[in-house]
Parts: sequence; structure tokens; C-alpha cells
Amino acid sequence: MPRTTTDRRPPAPGTRRVPSSTPVPAPASPVALIASLLGFAVITIDVSAVNIALPAIRSSLHGGMSGLQWVVDAYTLMFAALMMSAGALADRSGARRAYAWGIALFTLASLGCALAPGIGVLIAARLAQGAAAAVVMPASLALIRQAYDDPARRARAIALWTVGGSVSMAAGPVLGGILAEHAGWRAVFLLNLPVGAVILALLARTAPSPRRPAPLDLAGQTTAVLALAGLAYAVIEGGHHGWTSAPVLAASAVAAGAAVAFLAVEKRHRAPMVPLGMLRERRVAVSLAAGFAANAAFYGLVFLLGLYYQQARGMTATEAGLMFVPLSVVITTANLVSPRLAERVGRRAVIVLGQAVLALAMAALLPLSADTPLWLVLLLLVPTGLGGALAVPALTALLMDAVPGHRAGTASGLFNAVRQTGGALAVAVSGALIADGGAGDGFSLGGMRESLYAAGGLLCLTTALTAWLLRRERVA
Repeated sequence: MPRTTTDRRPPAPGTRRVPSSTPVPAPASPVALIASLLGFAVITIDVSAVNIALPAIRSSLHGGMSGLQWVVDAYTLMFAALMMSAGALADRSGARRAYAWGIALFTLASLGCALAPGIGVLIAARLAQGAAAAVVMPASLALIRQAYDDPARRARAIALWTVGGSVSMAAGPVLGGILAEHAGWRAVFLLNLPVGAVILALLARTAPSPRRPAPLDLAGQTTAVLALAGLAYAVIEGGHHGWTSAPVLAASAVAAGAAVAFLAVEKRHRAPMVPLGMLRERRVAVSLAAGFAANAAFYGLVFLLGLYYQQARGMTATEAGLMFVPLSVVITTANLVSPRLAERVGRRAVIVLGQAVLALAMAALLPLSADTPLWLVLLLLVPTGLGGALAVPALTALLMDAVPGHRAGTASGLFNAVRQTGGALAVAVSGALIADGGAGDGFSLGGMRESLYAAGGLLCLTTALTAWLLRRERVA
């Protein structure tokens, strides 16, 4: 019989006994990979599927344009604000436990969304979904790291995890459109329930995760949430009720005060959520600014297109969802090309090129009308997918090279949080601009063009800053 770890027979001559305390490498666990991939998929699908279901939600719950903005931004803001400390939470409680709690909360919040009797309850449930998604994202990667000790097999597992996210983003609009049209918008959220149950069942078959001491910056986390929430409220409600209204001014004051408090807390905390010294590195600053602008342009446009297809062109939800498939194909392809192109011409060139193409894409969409041929709409969207997908992988690599190894997790969390914040604020601004008149319940093509101008202008600014700040950097 083969000798096991509990075999007490003496070792064969010429061999050395391995102490029982020696850690045994964990076997590769496809169950953990499947659980991680499903979790990443479900939180990704939720983002894009809900965008297509917005008109149906509006017809059912009568929330108005500001209500629709909050349905999107409640999720994104909590996702962005909590992601910066969610990694530390996963370390403290163990990846499997944190992932299980995150999936359980996301599943229950999805049920709350599906049963929501009004727009207020739906927004509250979306807040809970976003908080859960912030825990799921880093814990899913940590679970893969735990399940695969071999670097080569781990790299393949992470590649599958990444591809799963891209496929989910592509499938989200189509799935959301089909469900919203044929089963009702509540089905978009009900779909998460069986997926969540499957994930929890898979987690029961995975090995427990070790816990590691990781300090939590609760004061920094609280002030970050307050700052982002106050800013989003001011932008969303200011566009509908006036920038000088009392609630908007109060929200602006809260945002400003919380931002100042956040900086003060981070400066004094022994283990800050965002080490302020890291922001002085020009490559970090470029990555954050360009990532913010790219996400603002892309997710603002996704929000606009979902409404444009259905309200300006009269498409069904299914037809609107299918219109996103070519864009997703372009994004997936460009994501694969970006690293190889960066090796040939350098990251600086790829980052500048990606932002410039994305800025031109915003300009190319300005002539869109309710009568623009559909083939032309799809053609004009190609630069949108190409520009962002070229820039973001190179930006991520630039950021990882700019920080020491022990700061990689912090930098990654900050980068993704800033990108999500860009998307949330873009939805806030775009919704205010496309609202028709003072009622705030219509869709204005003129407002859509103003949103495209704003996104294009921001990208022109970050493109110029990237070219200038990296002019002396040898970015391979």
C-alpha cells in the first residue's frame, strides 16, 4: 500500500522522513475554479443585463429617469467604494468564507430586487447587491490562488476566469433583453437565485481557506462611501431638481467634507486603504486618470445605448440586447491583441492610441439619430470597443510595474474602484443630460450628444496628460 501522511512505519533505507508539520501542496481543484468563475459571471452579467431592463423597470415601477440612474449607480457605487477593503476582509475571514457570505448576500439581495414593490426598495436591494459583489470579486481570485499551487495551472485558471468575465459581459445584454421581454424584468434578478445556490453547493466541496491578519481601515472606508454617495446624489438630483436646491447643496457639502476627512484619515492611518504616497508616482496617476476616463466613456455609452435603442428607435428588449454582441466581440478580440501590441510598440503608445481612438469614437457617434441605419450604428461602435480594450490591459500592466509587489493588491483594488467610480458618475451625468425638459422622464438625443461631447473631452484631456507625463518613461 502507498504510505499516507498517517503511516507510522519506518521509512525505507536511504530515505528521509518528512515531518508531519510540513505543508502538503493543495491539489488543483476544478470545483473551486467553477465556483469562482460562476460568481464572477453572475456579478458581471448583472451589470449589463440590468441596463437593458431599465425601460421595463421604468414602466413597471414608474421611477423616472433619476430612479433609473440610481438603479444602476446604487450597485456600481457600493461595488467601487467597498472593493478597496474587500481584499483585506477576504484575508481576515478566509477566501472561501468571504466568498460564501458574499454569494449568499448577493443571492438574497437579488431576491429583494425581484420582489421590490417600488423603485426605492429596488435601489436599496441594489445597494446590497453592490456590497456583496465587492466581496465576491477579490475572494473569487483568492479562491483560485488557494486551489492551484502550480503557477502554470494557476495562470490557465485565471485566464479562464478572465475569459468567463468577458463572455458574461457579452451575454448580459442579450440575456437581459430576452428575460425582460418574455419573462419580465424581475426574471433578470430571479436568475441569480439558482446560480447562487449552485455556487454555495460547490463551495461546500472545497477546502477551507486560511485566515491571515489584515488590518481594516474602517474610518477610511466610511468616508470613501460618504464621499462617493454624496457626489453621486448631487450629480443625479442636481440635473433633475436644480443645482442650487437644498438637498443637492447638502449632498455636495457631505461629499466635500467626507473627501477631506478621507485624505486626513489615510494620512494618519498605520495601514491606510489608499497609501497617498503611491498616488505621487506618475505611472500610478496616469493609470488611475486614464482608467477613470475610459470607464466613464464606455459605461456611460452602454447606459445611453440601452435607452437609445428602445426609446428612440422603438426596439424590443431582445433586439436591443443583440445590438451589443458585435461590440462585445470587438472588445474580447482587442483585449487579446493589446498585450502583444504593447510588446512591439511600447505601453505608452498603446495607452495613448487606445484613449485617442475612444475619444474619436465618441465624436463618430454624434450624428446618431432615430433613423440612422443599423449597420452604420454597429460600424460606428467598433472604435468604442477597440479603443477601451486596447488601453485598459496596458494601463493595468503599467500600474502593476509602478508599485512594489506587496502593494499589488492595494493598487489593483484602487484601480478597479476608480474605474467603477468613473462608470457610476458617467451614468449620473448622462442621465441628467438626456432627461427631457423638467419632467426628467424622457430621452433626448440632444442630451445624448452632450454626454458624448463630455466623454470625448475628458478622453482628450487624459490622452494629452498620458503623452506628457509618460514622455520620459521607458515603458516597455
